[in-house]
Amino acid sequence: MDNLNNRTALVTGASSGIGEAIARKLAAAGAHLVLVARSESALSRLAVELKEAYGSRCTVITADLSTTGGPVEVQREIELKNIEIDILVNNAGFGTYGPFETLAAETERREIAVNISALVGLTHAFIPGMLERRSGAVLNIASTAAFQPAPYMAVYAATKSFVLSFSEALWAEFQGRGVHVAALCPGPVDTGFIDKLGDASIRQTSVFSKTVKPEQVAEKALEALQSPNPTHIVGFKNWLLANSVRLAPRRVVAKAGAGLLRPASVKPLP
Repeated sequence: MDNLNNRTALVTGASSGIGEAIARKLAAAGAHLVLVARSESALSRLAVELKEAYGSRCTVITADLSTTGGPVEVQREIELKNIEIDILVNNAGFGTYGPFETLAAETERREIAVNISALVGLTHAFIPGMLERRSGAVLNIASTAAFQPAPYMAVYAATKSFVLSFSEALWAEFQGRGVHVAALCPGPVDTGFIDKLGDASIRQTSVFSKTVKPEQVAEKALEALQSPNPTHIVGFKNWLLANSVRLAPRRVVAKAGAGLLRPASVKPLP
């Protein structure tokens, strides 16, 4: 999508972190916004800021995307307000960290619901209109974790592998039909996502010891929306690592991941 001016973009998880940064970049490019998250107060503050700074029309929708009715409610609100969505940014998501047997099954169910089910549901909701108009774009926020298993973050990495595969498949399906689909794959980003993992020791692992700012990811997000390519990895080092693991035996990659992400509470094998 070459021109973002006067387009309407729906951004999930827009109240903070990557979602907020992408919303700000889209507004600066002239887009109008539908901001979706659970925190109405944070969304409302952001909407006021974007309107004052860029003149963007901002619609706030509060929804819990971990519930079955969350994506349905978002679609219903959009239809009631007669808003036409040109760009869908599926950013909402969260992760879990720790030995699998110690993690709450209900939390991981919600993780799958937000990271996968809501993303697919919202894509189903707005893709038909885009295809009918032969114009539109979907940007799904995946992760460099999508390219290999991530022990101690097993469910999170698996959901992001789904997002990557799903995005690339739709990109191929919609060739020549006016709709662009892309996956954005950042590495660790300095947002509340890391703190919400619940184990401060993760910042001491080699994977999370270095992070990028959400603004850097947002810049790449706008490039991804305007590029013909389906997959966008943030950072050359991450690109190199993501592609190099494809050449290694999978058992080796999985065991290496266990070493890189092992929590401080878990003793390494002798």
